[in-house]
This record gives sequence, C-alpha cells and structure tokens, in this order.
Amino acid sequence: MHANASRDATRDYDQIAKEILAEADAIDREEDEQLGDARGYELPPQLQTSQGRRGWLRDAKRRLDEKRATEARPISRSRPDRLRESKRRLEDELAAERRANAAYESYRARGVMKDGRRFGRPPDPYEPPATPTGKVNLTDPDSQLVKATRGWIQGYNAQAITNEQQIVIAAEVTIDSPDFGHLEPMIDAARTELEKAGVTDIPHVVVADAGYWHQPQMENIVNRGVQVLVPPDAGKRKGSRPGWGGGAYAFMRRVLATEAGRELYRQRQA
Repeated sequence: MHANASRDATRDYDQIAKEILAEADAIDREEDEQLGDARGYELPPQLQTSQGRRGWLRDAKRRLDEKRATEARPISRSRPDRLRESKRRLEDELAAERRANAAYESYRARGVMKDGRRFGRPPDPYEPPATPTGKVNLTDPDSQLVKATRGWIQGYNAQAITNEQQIVIAAEVTIDSPDFGHLEPMIDAARTELEKAGVTDIPHVVVADAGYWHQPQMENIVNRGVQVLVPPDAGKRKGSRPGWGGGAYAFMRRVLATEAGRELYRQRQA
C-alpha cells in the first residue's frame, strides 16, 4: 500500500544531520544580518550528539513500532520539525538495537537452552555503529520501503482477515515487507475484535498463502483448537523448497491435496 510520500524523500542519519546544521546556519546568518551580535541560537543538546540475534532484534524493532503506534504522533507540516523527528527516530532505533543486543548477550551468558543445557561459547561481541545506519522518509517517517508485487514502494504492508462471507474481521498496517511472522498476530487481532463485538465463537479454520508459513506460529494456533491451512510452496514455484520435505511440510501437502483441503483453501483467493 503506497504511502503519501516519495522514495526520494528518504534520508540517512548523516544527510539529516547535515540538513539540520545547514538550516541552523542559514537561520543564524539571517538573524546576524537583522540583529548583529544581539543574540544567537545554538543547536539543542539532542541535536549535538550523534549517537539467534536477529530474532531479538526483530522483537525489539516490533516493540518500538508498537510504542510509536500507541503514541500516534502527528506528522508536522514544518520541515525542520520533521527533520528533528526523523533524527530522533533513527537514534531510537539504534538505542533499541543496543538494548536488544545487550539482552541477547546477557541471556547467552547466563541462560540455558530448551533442553536445559548451557550454551557453549559466548556470541561474538556486538560492535554498535557510531551513528544510526538506517534511513527514514522525511515526508512520512512512519512509512518504509516495502516489497510489493511489482517491486519496492514507499509505503506499508496492510494485513486483513476476513470470514467466509468476505467481511473484514481485523486489519493491521505494518512496515515489514514479508508476510512471514504476521499469521499469529493477525489471528490474535481477529479474536480480540470478535470478543469486543460479543462474538464467542472462535475461528475453526485459518487459510493463508505460502508467505505466512511460520511453523511455530502455526503450531501455536493449532494448539488453540484452530486448524491452519498454509501451503509450504508458493504457487509460482516448481517443486518444493530445498530442505522443505517430510515432517510438517509433507503433512500439509497431503491435507491440501484432499478434497476437503482443496475446498477450504479455495476460499482464500476469494
């Protein structure tokens, strides 16, 4: 889903800092011309400073996104304000990355694996970058470059759950390109909406396309008494993915090959 923003408005941290300094310098020169040495401005302190592991980082990013969604800050019409907000966001993301890495390394140092055994050697130490490495869009800081059907767009990944009558039960907007990892959160969102509406029934079957295959999430949903039908193979793929044979993959293919499985899954496209 396209954002109301151009990809050309995306900047990295150094570009944002340079533009802030350039604007401050221009304001200083203008005021010096008007007021001489009567007064001047300095950059505020927050603008004078620069400032499996992937799962921990993903979780930290998700919590940061949830915090921003809860705050729901309006986007300022003022470009200098948007520059400062964009700089703050990049700094927040780096701080969240540092916290997540510290928590991960502490867990590896003191924690145990699922089977009770202690971890072997400690993970390689995390070396934080001197300044944030991400990018942010100055027009719509909430949006990101996301993969769409026909390439990358500046926008969002919209998620929706409908019932068999195509009535939307729940909808969410994220900035993650893949649908991987959104199956369980969307089921949770649907159940929350149903409860708010006074509906006590739970979904009996969930159907989703191959992009939603996330085995732990699928198992969690099944353990709640809901059948899940997600093909392990994308429709365009010829044959199965390397390493995706046997076990849950083979079981799901057998279920989807049955008449009942085909009939249920056929409703997803509609």
